[in-house]
Amino acid sequence: MRATLAGCAALLLWAFLALLARLAQPLPPLLLTGLAFAVGGSLGLAVVAARRRLGALRQPPLVWLHGVGGLAGYHALYFAALALAPPVEANLLNYTWPLLIVLLAAPLRGLPLGPRRLAGVGLGAAGAVLLLSGAEAGGAAAAAANPAAGYALALAAGVTWALYSVLAGTRRLARVPTEAVAGFCLAAAALALLGHALFEPPAWPAGRQWPALLLLGAGPVGGAFFLWDIGMKRGDPRLLGTLAYAVPVASTLLLVAFGEGRLGPATLAAAALVVGGGALAATARADRS
Repeated sequence: MRATLAGCAALLLWAFLALLARLAQPLPPLLLTGLAFAVGGSLGLAVVAARRRLGALRQPPLVWLHGVGGLAGYHALYFAALALAPPVEANLLNYTWPLLIVLLAAPLRGLPLGPRRLAGVGLGAAGAVLLLSGAEAGGAAAAAANPAAGYALALAAGVTWALYSVLAGTRRLARVPTEAVAGFCLAAAALALLGHALFEPPAWPAGRQWPALLLLGAGPVGGAFFLWDIGMKRGDPRLLGTLAYAVPVASTLLLVAFGEGRLGPATLAAAALVVGGGALAATARADRS
C-alpha cells in the first residue's frame, strides 16, 4: 500500500509538469530537458550519497539503456510537443500513457484486468478524448508553430513513458534499486545537453525561467521519478495507471489558471469522467480485478 501511495505522490507532482514547462518557454526542448534533469539528478545524488548508497549506481548496460532512454526520450518528446502544439491538447494527448500502462501491465506483468478496472480505464479514456475534442485552447492551434508535429510527438511521448513504466516492474528490472534513478537523471541530463549543443541554437535561461527550472528539477523531473519507481516496482501498476487519468485534468486546470487555455463545459464533463473512472478502478478487488 505504501508503494502505491508513493506512486500517487508522483502523479501529484506531475500535475505541475506542463505548467512549469510552459513557464520555462521559450527554451529549446533539449536544453530544458538537460537543465531540469541536472537539477533533479544532483538533488537525488546528494540524497543517495547521504544514505551511503552510491554503489547502487553500478548497473549493467541494459538497465542504463532503459533508465536513460526512458527518462530522456520521454521528456525531450514531451517538451518538444508543448513547444510546437497548443499546450492543452498536446498535454492531453501525452496522457495516453495511463491507458497504455493499465493495458500493458496485463501481458507484460501477468496481472489481471477485470471488468471493473477496464470500465474505469474506459471512463478515463473517454474523459481525455472529450477534453481533446472540445478544443479548449480555442484559437491556440492557429498560433502554434506546428500542431500536427506537436500532436505526433505528444503521442510518442505517451507510448515511451508507458513502456518505461511497465518494463521497470518486469523480472529483469524490478530488482534495480530506486537509488539508481539519480544516475539515470544525470546521464539523461548529459545526453540532452549534448543534443542541445549539436542540434539547437544556443540559449540560456533568464528571468522566470530559472524558478520554473528549479521547481521542475525538484519535483516533476526529480523527486517524482523516485516515487514512481517505487510505485511501479512494488505497488499496483493497474491502479496507478488508472488514477493517472486525474493528472491531465489537474494539469489542464493549472494551464487554464495561468492563461494557457480556457475552461469550458467539455473540461468539466471530462473531469467528472476521469474522477469517476479512477474511483471505479480504485474499488476493484485486487484478487479478481
